[in-house]
Amino acid sequence: MIHIAFDLHEGALSSVRQDPTTFTSELRIAAAVKWYELQKISQGRAAEIAGLSRAEFVDALGRYGVLPFQQTAEEIIEDANEASRG
Repeated sequence: MIHIAFDLHEGALSSVRQDPTTFTSELRIAAAVKWYELQKISQGRAAEIAGLSRAEFVDALGRYGVLPFQQTAEEIIEDANEASRG
């Protein structure tokens, strides 16, 4: 396991009104959500980075207003049509 540490001004924590542990957890989730949204990582990997189960990560996506699908609606419809044609 890799340990990552960085310095952060105390004002950053007070501006979001979080203790260091909560801030670290929220930072991991926010990064994972954004990287997932940008399609840089899979949902499973994002959940791992966030330190959450996949179900918890899907809930986090909802809190951030990010859809849990990496396909567009058109791609989903196209896949469904191809599957029905067999």
